[in-house]
Amino acid sequence: MSISLFLGENLMLDRISQMFARKDKQAGHEEEFDESGVIPAHIAVIMDGNGRWAKNRNLPRIAGHRAGMNRVKEIVRAADGIGVNILTLYAFSTENWKRPRDEVDFLMRLPQEYLSTELEELVERNVRLRMVGSKQELPGHTLEALEAAEERTSSNTGLQLNFALNYGGRKEIIQAFTEIARLVQNGDLCPDAIDENVIAQHLYTGEIPDPDLLIRTSGEIRISNFMLWQLAYTEMWFTDILWPDFTKEHLFQAIADYQGRARRYGAV
Repeated sequence: MSISLFLGENLMLDRISQMFARKDKQAGHEEEFDESGVIPAHIAVIMDGNGRWAKNRNLPRIAGHRAGMNRVKEIVRAADGIGVNILTLYAFSTENWKRPRDEVDFLMRLPQEYLSTELEELVERNVRLRMVGSKQELPGHTLEALEAAEERTSSNTGLQLNFALNYGGRKEIIQAFTEIARLVQNGDLCPDAIDENVIAQHLYTGEIPDPDLLIRTSGEIRISNFMLWQLAYTEMWFTDILWPDFTKEHLFQAIADYQGRARRYGAV
């Protein structure tokens, strides 16, 4: 075995050990959130575990999704309350269309249900709502509710709440490259001018800064085609807690862990 391969394997094992050590800290509540410390400006969340939460209680999967929606309310308030600038919630992926039709139909009604009860509070809290993802396949009633909320909150200057709906990282990058190629083909963009900023401008997220912290619930340790470009230097935090059980205290634990890390972006 070469030295480089040996070192690479050991670095990977060390990384895995660190992740599980952090999960052990979560269970023991060993770290405390410092409200005067650095707050991640942009937090992204993969809200996973609704179906398992329902199964554990012998309930239909849609009961888990409704419980997950109720959890969104608490986490939005908590993030807003501590000064997070941007909160991006992975609500529905391009792969989720493969689920049973009844479940998909229910998930497509959840944005309307959420906004019908929460929009006024979002307005009062100065929250700006935005959808991130492809609008093409969405039902008309879902799109109308989201666009109305975007318009209603467009002048707000507080927390930006992004719902990643019908979102797929690979599809996003393909779409961006297609748009850039068309600009080059039409003579509107020189190939030598293509840089990270040009690519970022053509992603669904556009001018939104990359996440500082990614949280994934339910014990899965992967990013599942979410923000493949944007997560290049994002700090990641994984927990076994299922999304409907994820409280503001868990959010604060994730931030406490984030506050204890050194972000060097490849430097020493």
